[in-house]
Amino acid sequence: MTIDGLRTRALKAYARPVVRIRFLTLHGILIAGSVLMLLPFIWMLSTSLKEPREVFTYPPVWIPSRIAWENYVQAVSLMPFGRFYLNSLVVAVSVTLLQLTTSSLAAFAFARLRFWGREPLFMLYLATLMIPFQVTMIPNFILIRYLGWYDSYKALILPPSFSAFSTFLLRQYFLGIPMDFDEAARIDGASSWRIWRQIILPLSGPALAALSIFVFLGAWNDFLWPLVITMSLEMRTLPVGLSAFQGQYNVQWHLLMAGSVIALLPVLLIYILAQRWFVEGITLSGMGGR
Repeated sequence: MTIDGLRTRALKAYARPVVRIRFLTLHGILIAGSVLMLLPFIWMLSTSLKEPREVFTYPPVWIPSRIAWENYVQAVSLMPFGRFYLNSLVVAVSVTLLQLTTSSLAAFAFARLRFWGREPLFMLYLATLMIPFQVTMIPNFILIRYLGWYDSYKALILPPSFSAFSTFLLRQYFLGIPMDFDEAARIDGASSWRIWRQIILPLSGPALAALSIFVFLGAWNDFLWPLVITMSLEMRTLPVGLSAFQGQYNVQWHLLMAGSVIALLPVLLIYILAQRWFVEGITLSGMGGR
């Protein structure tokens, strides 16, 4: 064997342990980060099963001495959780469908159509992301009161149904679809509406799925706007309804955590079922750091 061959073999033998150490170190850091991310959820589940006297014991108790399943029964019986669930479901699903529709139409125009001032208009539209929601909340509230929509589903659904972020995400994905599809369809006499509906949307499944998860989670967990725009108990969503367990002088933490676990279950189920689409959509839409 030549000297170069011996040198190559020695380098490979040396590189294997180094690569293995880097691999184990990286995975150790990722596992530690995952555990830290899960600790709040584990504590929430633990607190939801504790008796009130064990919530603030020191040192903290992770495993309750007695599993208090009655906390869930009490949390559901004290508040109309069925109504809260229905309101959150109606609002989240409606906002998701409307935002997907409006954002995909706007993204199609910015990505596939050629018109004067397209790029400056998109930059101006994108600049609205720098405006905090707290700035536009009061004008939106005044408009809702003027239209007579206060404390209604229209007030909960219509304002969040338009998003510059969703338009940006879908536009990035639409730009990656070859323009040859549009040109071939227009030669066959297809309109822009038909191209959007029968060509662009079917090819954008991963991006639409990822955006659906983003929008649904945002609408499901939204607290400030439903708190401002609703007054009656029948129109409250889950986050606002859970705040009823926080009194002026006392917080019923065991009931609040039990209600939070109940509210988390649908979101957790949706994320588990759509995780593959979520990761693929983030990667292909240009938001994965590429």
